[in-house]
Amino acid sequence: MPARRIPKYREQKSRGLAVVRIDGKDHYLGPYDSPESHEKYDSLIADWLKRQKVNLGHVVNITVCELILAFVQEASTYYVKDGKQTREFGCIKEACAPLRRLYESTLADDFGPLCLQKVRDEMIGLNWSRKHINKQVSRIKRMFRYGVAHQLVRAETYQALVAVPDLKKGRTDAVDHEPVKPVTDDVIEATLPELSPMLRSMVRYHRLTGCRPSEVCLLQPRAIDQSGDIWVFNPETHKMEHMEKQRVVFIGPKAQEVLSPYLDRSDDQFCFDPRKAPGARKNSRERYTKDSYGRAVRRAVARVNKKRIQEDGEAAVLLERWSPNRLRHSAATAIRRRFGIEGAQVILGHSSADVTQVYAERDMKLAKKIAEELG
Repeated sequence: MPARRIPKYREQKSRGLAVVRIDGKDHYLGPYDSPESHEKYDSLIADWLKRQKVNLGHVVNITVCELILAFVQEASTYYVKDGKQTREFGCIKEACAPLRRLYESTLADDFGPLCLQKVRDEMIGLNWSRKHINKQVSRIKRMFRYGVAHQLVRAETYQALVAVPDLKKGRTDAVDHEPVKPVTDDVIEATLPELSPMLRSMVRYHRLTGCRPSEVCLLQPRAIDQSGDIWVFNPETHKMEHMEKQRVVFIGPKAQEVLSPYLDRSDDQFCFDPRKAPGARKNSRERYTKDSYGRAVRRAVARVNKKRIQEDGEAAVLLERWSPNRLRHSAATAIRRRFGIEGAQVILGHSSADVTQVYAERDMKLAKKIAEELG
């Protein structure tokens, strides 16, 4: 049976509209080349693909482009959190871009390991980092696994792609970025005077608990159990919730002292609510995001350095530029130095294959002990 080519996205020039003809019927998609027209096109093509299954339950000669459209359409509804598409969806679209440029008309079952390595070379040419490339290649492999699960691609096609190994450090032309390092307490203290009182409290709380930046921004009194000596914060939403993992942040005495002034909030309010700060802007939002939190810290560092240059000129010792995500690394380093790798793991909420349910109770006790001693 000959291959059925994907219906093309076209322009009806007389009306300036995008149109696609599917099974002899024209579907108008909206203004030509508009985002909404491309989204509607992808949705229609994804539905069209599902109708192409033959009696054997396999699509004959589906192209890479058709597989991409089906997978992206599925991902657009799967990778959604709080009504918004997550960063993972954007990463999938990015991974598919070089694949589509090189192999959009190639039959999916003809796409083999050498083709995948050529796509990877294209990513290296785009100056993507080695770790990012490995993640993007794994997303392409996941797309072919999706194709197998939906009987769009032969299982042996995906199995062959799995044989392509990750790029190894020092054995590739792909760039390697420096790992995220902890920020020293001296640098933190030098930055604090340039932050507002609320942001100073956020940074101090963040450093003491070792939580994620988003968990600082999402802190609400109603989610904090204050019944014990060590308070417990259970975020309503967190990074690993889709894997049905529980996230617990332990708040020790020092962190409690920092947090206490911000607990007089109603159930639907956040502890660090910019609208509650003295001199708050009229357009302030109900909470910081990890991005706005990060911008505030980086701007504070820039102000410190500007003052130092004004005072000392060329002899000025500039403050290291840092972002809030490094506070988590600072906490992890301090905890590991004092309590070992297991202590850092239970406080930061990391999981690994060798951690079993048998140790869950001991982990909780250890985490509470660390929070009590470090704050």
